[in-house]
Amino acid sequence: MGRRSKTKQYVCCVALVILSAFVAGCGYHTMGGATHLPQGTRTLSVPVFATRTTSNHTETVMTQAVVRELLTRTRLRVLPSDNPDADAVLHGTIVSQTVAPLTYNSVTQESSSFLITVVVAVRLVARDGHVLYQNDNYVFRQQYQSTTDLTTYLDEDPAAMARLSRDLAHALVADMLESF
Repeated sequence: MGRRSKTKQYVCCVALVILSAFVAGCGYHTMGGATHLPQGTRTLSVPVFATRTTSNHTETVMTQAVVRELLTRTRLRVLPSDNPDADAVLHGTIVSQTVAPLTYNSVTQESSSFLITVVVAVRLVARDGHVLYQNDNYVFRQQYQSTTDLTTYLDEDPAAMARLSRDLAHALVADMLESF
């Protein structure tokens, strides 16, 4: 093998290594590594969501789900209140919450399944007042079955709301992180 052949092989190897490094940097990242919040954001305050509904505890369940999702998917220090020292504050408002019957049991003459629909508005604001992310129309739905036998009655509404809150939190955090 001549000197020229070895040089060609060396150049090809170097080109392959450079190409591999370029392709590896094309946006693939590990979970939690896609945090695209402004540089320097280390703390995030998440006060309890406000509500414009008459439903009990929905705001607490949703806030807890969002905080849990943020702690799981980011390296931010999440503060559970409106802290003025936080780098950003996530405000949420439950705009509406409805429960509608889906199916009707003709034997018992009662509804046997229901659909919860929740509309939430969120806004992520930097310490300087700049809006980093906003969505005024998150709509999430969750179905649940109703028990008609009073001796074995189990209220499925809270479990459905917990599932709905997890879905909302997952989507919200993903949207917030990927929007930058």
